[in-house]
Amino acid sequence: MNDDLVAHATRELVLANRILAREDVIDDFGHVSLRHPTNPDRYLLSRSRSPVAVTSDDIMEFELDGTPVDQRGRRVYSERAIHGTIYMARPDVRAVIHHHARAIIPFTVTKLVLKPVFHMGSVMGATVPVWDSQDEFGDTNMLVDDLPRGHSLARALGPHRSVLLARHGACNVGHNLRAAVFTAVYMKDNAAMVLASLPHGPVSYLTPGETEKTAAMLLSDMPLARAWDYWLTRANFAGL
Repeated sequence: MNDDLVAHATRELVLANRILAREDVIDDFGHVSLRHPTNPDRYLLSRSRSPVAVTSDDIMEFELDGTPVDQRGRRVYSERAIHGTIYMARPDVRAVIHHHARAIIPFTVTKLVLKPVFHMGSVMGATVPVWDSQDEFGDTNMLVDDLPRGHSLARALGPHRSVLLARHGACNVGHNLRAAVFTAVYMKDNAAMVLASLPHGPVSYLTPGETEKTAAMLLSDMPLARAWDYWLTRANFAGL
């Protein structure tokens, strides 16, 4: 039974990599992880590889501190500390995504606040905190490649579903893998819509109440299944 659960989780994680690449959320350097289905003190993550090319053979198991369980000479993502530290801090989180979606970047380099502007964008949350490595660590290589920076980022994320990394990108989390993917995709789309709307006058954002009620609906099983089906088809994996 455990083997079946791990095989299913591995397949879903491969599909998430392919979907996020197809939807232009993750580029060649982003990554997505899934908490281990039977051991909450471990997580699954691809070896260091472009997400668009990830296969089941690339999926590895890690301790929460980032130690590979069975490395076998495979290269690993340097920023895996993002995943482990968030899982440490948030027992409710089952999946973590780190990406550099281009529509997000303007919100990481200006004072422009990212808020939900249409109903699908509600899933990113009414509040999207910004983590700046300069505050605690000064000049760095801009990567979250050690546990102290990972813990700092996890503190900035707090109870939210999304966090921006100043001059870098973003992270999204979910109560399951499909919810995390849904959040990342529509956070990207929401950011693009904000940027497209600003030149035309003041923007009308969702209220906190609208955001909470709409997100609760969209992150339920039926909308997630419908969206997953759509993305699988666009990524040429229809029927899986």
